[in-house]
Amino acid sequence: MTGPRVAVVGAGAWGTTLAVILGKVEPVLLFAHDAAAATRIEAARENERRLPGVPLPPAVRVFAEPSELAEAVDLVIAAVPSNHLRATLGRLATHLAPSADVLSVAKGLEPGSLLRMSEVVADAAAISPRRVAALSGPNLAAEIARGLPASAVVAAHEPELADRIVERLGRREFRLYVNRDLLGVELCGALKNVIAIAAGAADGLGFGDNGKAGLMTRGLAEMTRLGIAAGANPLTFAGLAGIGDVIATCGSNLSRNHRLGMELAKGRRWADIEAALPGVAEGAYTVDAAIALARRFGVEMPIAQEVHNALFEGKSVQRCLIDLLARESKDELADFPAWAERIRDDAG
Repeated sequence: MTGPRVAVVGAGAWGTTLAVILGKVEPVLLFAHDAAAATRIEAARENERRLPGVPLPPAVRVFAEPSELAEAVDLVIAAVPSNHLRATLGRLATHLAPSADVLSVAKGLEPGSLLRMSEVVADAAAISPRRVAALSGPNLAAEIARGLPASAVVAAHEPELADRIVERLGRREFRLYVNRDLLGVELCGALKNVIAIAAGAADGLGFGDNGKAGLMTRGLAEMTRLGIAAGANPLTFAGLAGIGDVIATCGSNLSRNHRLGMELAKGRRWADIEAALPGVAEGAYTVDAAIALARRFGVEMPIAQEVHNALFEGKSVQRCLIDLLARESKDELADFPAWAERIRDDAG
């Protein structure tokens, strides 16, 4: 084999999974957040803390020093949690090859700036946004690492960039599609985590499948409203990054955001839950940025607001869900004219 041509930045469950997929066919560098973590994973040839039971292919090498990033790397995958993405990419910026493709697989919005993850990557690494693609969809890492079938969508401003990444990363069991709506795909990935917290809380309180289905559906409508106001294609929210990821994240016990909601329903506080979660529940770090973005565009997001209230205002989950149920009924298709107009604009 030749020298490493792919670097996966972030040795969490998802980053390790992508390194395993790629490492079966080509050399991969897996960047861990510190030397101790890199040494531990390299010695065990397995990420025991984040992805136990999944061996690393021989072609995967774990490192922690930015200077070890090989000049031959022509694909960099940013798999760092949203709250650490800017700092991590900033450390690596001077070591990235000028021509390398960059793929963001993080799902979130940056507090304060309200930037999407591809925008954070471009800003932190001082590269053109047109060099950055994003991958999103129903991607529970533990299942994909075991070889179970899954799908995702790769979005980019440049179709050629998305096509290159699909050709590189796609597999029979990991089916990839392309989408030019980078804005919509990234908003889906960020916002569905917030809805998943609410869905987990509904499960924890025993609201039943009907109640949870209603919550998920109205959550998707909430996501779509904001997406349209921000300029996204509403059809993206009906695809893998939207409804596909909502179904997976709101329904699976493997979802950390769903688990967070379940724990909140037990009366536990976010400050106590945070350290005990096996990884990052991105929805907790995204919800306030989502609400701020909604205010910017004059969009109402009642589910996101109640998730904020449960996490940071001390409001009981039961009271949050009761207040959502007590909201005034409205025309389910009240937003449809805006959706249809946006679809026509995109088609034209």
